[in-house]
Amino acid sequence: MNAYVKPTAIYWIVAAVALLWNSFGAFDYVMTKTENAAYLAQFTQEQRDYFRHFPTWTTIFWALGVWGAFLGSVALLIRKRWAVTAFSVSLLGLAISTFAQFTGLTGVMPDSIKNGPMILMNFAIWSIALFLLWWSVRARRQGFLRD
Repeated sequence: MNAYVKPTAIYWIVAAVALLWNSFGAFDYVMTKTENAAYLAQFTQEQRDYFRHFPTWTTIFWALGVWGAFLGSVALLIRKRWAVTAFSVSLLGLAISTFAQFTGLTGVMPDSIKNGPMILMNFAIWSIALFLLWWSVRARRQGFLRD
């Protein structure tokens, strides 16, 4: 592997967009877990109750998903090889928290969360998470990421 390879412009664009995208996830997590009234006003009472009663273990995996992705994005921007690890942890957290939600382990999911826009959002989250893991592995192989 090359000791130093200058990243392409598209690398920097993907890294910046990844940080913006995952910053929203971090913001959503913080606002939801701190029960910020202004933020939660966009949700129904049924949805707020559902979020409020997540079991601790599922909240831990949600946190791993969110913060792993956020840190992976930061790692891309500072060109660190641990971006791959961070995105892998994020994907693990996403997989377990998604499984828990869709199997009822987090409680009965309100129908309003199972609707089209929320399913599309889930699809987008999964697609981007998988892409960012692939992208970070590719960047590491190309020598864009350093120790």
